[in-house]
Amino acid sequence: MKPMLAKKYDGQDPTGWLMSEKLDGVRAIWTGEKLISRTGKPFCAPAWFVEGLPKDVVLDGELWEGRGLFQQTCGKVRTKNNPNWDGIRYILFDCIAAGTFTARYKKLYQLELPEHAEMLRQIVCSSKKHMLDLERQILNEGGEGIMLKRALSLYQYKRSGDILKVKRFQTDEAIVDGYEAGQGRHEGRIGALLCKFRNKMISIGTGLTDSERENPPEKGDLITFRYFELTESGMPRFPVFVAPRDYE
Repeated sequence: MKPMLAKKYDGQDPTGWLMSEKLDGVRAIWTGEKLISRTGKPFCAPAWFVEGLPKDVVLDGELWEGRGLFQQTCGKVRTKNNPNWDGIRYILFDCIAAGTFTARYKKLYQLELPEHAEMLRQIVCSSKKHMLDLERQILNEGGEGIMLKRALSLYQYKRSGDILKVKRFQTDEAIVDGYEAGQGRHEGRIGALLCKFRNKMISIGTGLTDSERENPPEKGDLITFRYFELTESGMPRFPVFVAPRDYE
């Protein structure tokens, strides 16, 4: 069972398409009996997680804990013995059935779902500016980008131009040079990494887990981060921590 995959957005007019946040989670298909990956491998999901999922429909979605927590989620869902799925939610964005995407999405809304399963919000795009405004809002909040879907498209078991991913992050490296103190919920641990990037000093706080804020990379360590674009002065916009860079 191959899920429908997206192509990259290439500047076309998105008016009338449906927009949703592009989640940095793990793709998961509910077959009606078990959860499997996009390549067909079964997840060792706890019984409480699959209990309550409908038996009469094939669901398409992502296992997701929150923005910037992709590595943490991967670690949990790959565990085979006594897996800990606390905090993981099953975010649904489609079901594998006949009919247009709009019809399939309405069908999802009619389902009774457990508390840890929910629908991904879809927004009708009114213009290209509307899409760009939503994208920037999501990036400001630490998200990855957005997805576009044709309202009247059918489910296809391949990569399709009826789904487009608007993701314009670039990836680069920087050297940790210091720390900003955390405030509010992060008081007592770091709020951001101060890093050297192309002879400039930048602050990277988005993407750090609570554990990484308590035990951050050391000064002099190389890290990988992603960003939306460079400003005219060469500063990365919306920098997001990805992981320490380990060459060993």
